[in-house]
Amino acid sequence: MASLSRALRVAAAHPRQSPTRGMGPCNLSSAAGPTAEKSVPYQRTLKEGQGTSVVAQGPSRPLPSTANVVVIGGGSLGCQTLYHLAKLGMSGAVLLERERLTSGTTWHTAGLLWQLRPSDVEVELLAHTRRVVSRELEEETGLHTGWIQNGGLFIASNRQRLDEYKRLMSLGKAYGVESHVLSPAETKTLYPLMNVDDLYGTLYVPHDGTMDPAGTCTTLARAASARGAQVIENCPVTGIRVWTDDFGVRRVAGVETQHGSIQTPCVVNCAGVWASAVGRMAGVKVPLVAMHHAYVVTERIEGIQNMPNVRDHDASVYLRLQGDALSVGGYEANPIFWEEVSDKFAFGLFDLDWEVFTQHIEGAINRVPVLEKTGIKSTVCGPESFTPDHKPLMGEAPELRGFFLGCGFNSAGMMLGGGCGQELAHWIIHGRPEKDMHGYDIRRFHHSLTDHPRWIRERSHESYAKNYSVVFPHDEPLAGRNMRRDPLHEELLGQGCVFQERHGWERPGWFHPRGPAPVLEYDYYGAYGSRAHEDYAYRRLLADEYTFAFPPHHDTVRAMRLSFVGELGWELHIPKASCVPVYRAVMAAGAKHGLINAGYRAIDSLSIEKGYRHWHADLRPDDSPLEAGLAFTCKLKSPVPFLGREALEQQRAAGLRRRLVCFTMEDKVPMFGLEAIWRNGQVVGHVRRADFGFAIDKTIAYGYIHDPSGGPVSLDFVKSGDYALERMGVTYGAQAHLKSPFDPNNKRVKGIY
Repeated sequence: MASLSRALRVAAAHPRQSPTRGMGPCNLSSAAGPTAEKSVPYQRTLKEGQGTSVVAQGPSRPLPSTANVVVIGGGSLGCQTLYHLAKLGMSGAVLLERERLTSGTTWHTAGLLWQLRPSDVEVELLAHTRRVVSRELEEETGLHTGWIQNGGLFIASNRQRLDEYKRLMSLGKAYGVESHVLSPAETKTLYPLMNVDDLYGTLYVPHDGTMDPAGTCTTLARAASARGAQVIENCPVTGIRVWTDDFGVRRVAGVETQHGSIQTPCVVNCAGVWASAVGRMAGVKVPLVAMHHAYVVTERIEGIQNMPNVRDHDASVYLRLQGDALSVGGYEANPIFWEEVSDKFAFGLFDLDWEVFTQHIEGAINRVPVLEKTGIKSTVCGPESFTPDHKPLMGEAPELRGFFLGCGFNSAGMMLGGGCGQELAHWIIHGRPEKDMHGYDIRRFHHSLTDHPRWIRERSHESYAKNYSVVFPHDEPLAGRNMRRDPLHEELLGQGCVFQERHGWERPGWFHPRGPAPVLEYDYYGAYGSRAHEDYAYRRLLADEYTFAFPPHHDTVRAMRLSFVGELGWELHIPKASCVPVYRAVMAAGAKHGLINAGYRAIDSLSIEKGYRHWHADLRPDDSPLEAGLAFTCKLKSPVPFLGREALEQQRAAGLRRRLVCFTMEDKVPMFGLEAIWRNGQVVGHVRRADFGFAIDKTIAYGYIHDPSGGPVSLDFVKSGDYALERMGVTYGAQAHLKSPFDPNNKRVKGIY
């Protein structure tokens, strides 16, 4: 078998022709269909007894006539969702798999599980997956899922990357995830085969590991079946029955298959790259695309045994321990789109495009030089689904009641499956998830976007290409922009507005004085023969913001007279046709008073200074008004009934187990959220939101704290603590406040200055 270095030379000598520029997106894909099955890590456990075809074999068991829930798709998400539905007490749950469990995209996954990601919600979801796979399933069934804890190592070859890892380390402390920042020398001791000459450092997480897709899904199915759920293989779904109620609301009525129908009020679409096709059966738009994703498995490497898995983000490559060998893969800027998703694809692979994959080989050889002379045992190139914002698609579809999504996991379905499966099951049974899943809810996309192929394609490409990019606080997408613009867009653009995108809308972020910086048509980062934009002002301004320090324009406007930022002021709600003339009139009238433009970045700073809560940051569905310090918004002092009153009264009587606290620091250090909160030498929470308060000239942070002993968090508990906030491994003394440090008596909105 060829070595990695030989593959690199061959690809360089025979470059694939780039598509002609201007021929449209259809030229971005490979026309090749799936190839014959190849040697892969899980061959024996997945392919035993495949034998006869789906049509000849028929369903693995008779279909029930009715079900309370039907899960479509027997991959990681389908099996996890079924298991958690059964565990939460849902009877009559059925999973339909068109072929065999894991036959779609799950079977060829690398099965990596990293515990730290730049999102507190995802850290919680990953923790649950790890608990289920590493402990709970084995305790429940007596079966080993194939979990291997060999640790994880994140590589930093520049200062900004190491800063990101330090942020992850601080966040991990709030969730009990052990991690350590290592020097190059310490990294070499841990991983002797690694080249550390170009490293700034690494982040080592000793309890990371890998999962066996077959072992995990088989055990999940068996555990779910033991609780009364049914798993039916070899049963393709051919249609979704829908009815319209007396109020004109469309609802799920049943599922049609090649072997009969099941009457059900609830369907869960966990069909992976086939989720769009299942959605079309029900008239539901599923915004994802399918792409080829590849890795290679090497021959035996002496000395690699028991080494941790490696993510070298800057080289866009991962190295997964595979017994005494390595699996090598990554994310490139020119992935191949799978244009025509075949419904016959099962346990299949594509031919590996070496020209596309070659960029990962260079990074892998640089990091582990012995790979240059190591042979390749097998290549694995299969489909994965990617979404426009690199987050899964979950929750009930707005077009159809009873139709839930659990798909679009951006090649992270195995590691997020346990946590997301649990939340999806809770969503189905109780009408909402237990944790804050706002960022995953399919309703986050406006219908004008979910039905826009170019937007979906551009944004999904960018989410794939930037999968290993540093996640900076103020980054913005370059793809799929200018979809929704208000009447003032051109007017503000001409005055130096740097726009940020939210839900498809272009809205003012901040203003700079050196002329317009328009967002240009997406250039695919120069891939597929596209010409990358030269002298791109907007991209250049974004690059200036790629920092964990204060941005260059830090000194983001001093005042904005809007009520949401705590000043006596007004919001102007104007008919669309009148926006521009009213804006010009206001600016002209205010010119003699020094009136200037400002954007949402100014609102963020001023609102945190005033203590006004932001939804999805300070407030989430799993927070209560009492915990957030918003008891005054509830009518608890009156007899007026309201939704949730009983729960709040019970919580108040029992004592709050956590409380949102404001912190300020004398040290002028930038913070953006996810920093660990220390109280008397113990981690008691993490920062939800932080910004700089210009009026008080201090960094301000808000976060929920708890008592490590499990007791209630009283006001005395808050006031009596000695606090510090940890930023990238360094702690800074902080002062806790029970009220906003700026205008705590709310006088300014009354005009008292």
